[in-house]
Amino acid sequence: MISGALAAAVTPLRSGGTAVDDEAVGPLVDFLVAGGLDGLLAMGSTGEGILLTVPERKRLTDLFVAACAGRLDAAVHCGAQTTADAVVLAEHAAANGASAVAVIGPPYFQLDEESLVSHFAAAARACAPTPFYVYEFAAVSGYAIPVGVVERLRDEAPNLAGLKVSDAPFERVAPYLLDGLDVFIGAESLIGAGMRHGAAGAVSALASAFPELVAAAVRDPSTERSDQLGELRAALDEFPRHAALKRILAVRGVAIGEAV
Repeated sequence: MISGALAAAVTPLRSGGTAVDDEAVGPLVDFLVAGGLDGLLAMGSTGEGILLTVPERKRLTDLFVAACAGRLDAAVHCGAQTTADAVVLAEHAAANGASAVAVIGPPYFQLDEESLVSHFAAAARACAPTPFYVYEFAAVSGYAIPVGVVERLRDEAPNLAGLKVSDAPFERVAPYLLDGLDVFIGAESLIGAGMRHGAAGAVSALASAFPELVAAAVRDPSTERSDQLGELRAALDEFPRHAALKRILAVRGVAIGEAV
C-alpha cells in the first residue's frame, strides 16, 4: 500500500507540447526524492494525462516507474474517456511495476451509478492485485462519484485500496473517509484536516514544485502548515497552473521546459 506525501507529478513535454520529453523524467523524479516525498502520481490532472495518447501514457508509465526505482512509490493515473482505454492503461501499469493505479470518473458524459461501478470494476480487474484507487475530482470530471459506488466496489474489486479526493471544502471530502479505505487529500489547504480525520496522506500538485513543504505538512499536519500551502496554491492559481509549476521547477534547477 502507498501512504504519505505524494506529488501529483507534472509531465515533461517538448516541441511546444507536442511530444513527451523522455530525458526530463529522471531529473524530475530525482528532485522529488530529494524533497523528501514518499511517492508520486503520474499523469493525473496535474500530469495532463487525459490529453496524452495511450502510447504516450504507456511510455510515461515505464519512464516514471523506472526512474522511481524503489526510491518512491509510483502510482499511475489510468483514467480515460472510455472503459477500454482505462483497462488497457491499468493492465499496462500493473504489468510494468506501478505501485498503484488510480482512475477518475470519465469526463464529459456523466455516468450513472451502474455504469460507474462497471467502469471502475473493469479497470480494477485489469490491474489486480495491484492496489486500485478511485480518483474523485468533481471539478475536473464534471460530477461527483456517489459514495454508494465506492461501497459497491468493495465487493466488485477486492484490490480497491482507497481514493484520491481532490474536492473542497472539507465537507465534500468527509463522506469519502470510509472505514478500511485509504484516502489521499488533493487540496493542500485541507491536508491538516484530512490527516487529523484519518487520511493516509496527500497527492498534491504543489508537491511537484515544492516537495519539501508538502512532505512537512503531511508529517506535521498543523492548521498553520495547511493554511500556508493554501495561500501558496492560491497565488499559483493566478497563473496557468501547469506551465507555472514547470517554470518553478526550472527555476529550482530541474531541466524541464514550460510546454503544456
